[in-house]
Amino acid sequence: MTTRVITITVEKRKKQMKMAISATGNTLSASVDRLFGRCAWFLFVDSATMECEALENKNAHADSGAGTSCAQLVLEREVEAVISGQVGPNAYAVLKQGDVKIFIAPRDSSVREAIDMCTHNELQQMEMKVF
Repeated sequence: MTTRVITITVEKRKKQMKMAISATGNTLSASVDRLFGRCAWFLFVDSATMECEALENKNAHADSGAGTSCAQLVLEREVEAVISGQVGPNAYAVLKQGDVKIFIAPRDSSVREAIDMCTHNELQQMEMKVF
């Protein structure tokens, strides 16, 4: 009598999407910036190909409305998700109105690490009650 052993490997399903990540620099090795509206750079990344476009944040030093302006920029780029350290309530409302998912990256994670965590469903999605 022959015994067969079947091994089944279960891999977490990868999400593939267009993302905007607040970053401290203009490459995938940069850290995720803790602030959305005041970040130094936005990296627009296709998670399927890891193609990346870096855009310096012109709103980083605005007197007011930086988060809302950045949220509008993200909506214009038709991204499906944002990864940041924090998103303020005004930017959150704009992004949610545009059906953009917001994920919070752990401290000191690189952009590449955060994208990998997000595509493997390992990042916490931000939820906020806006009144």
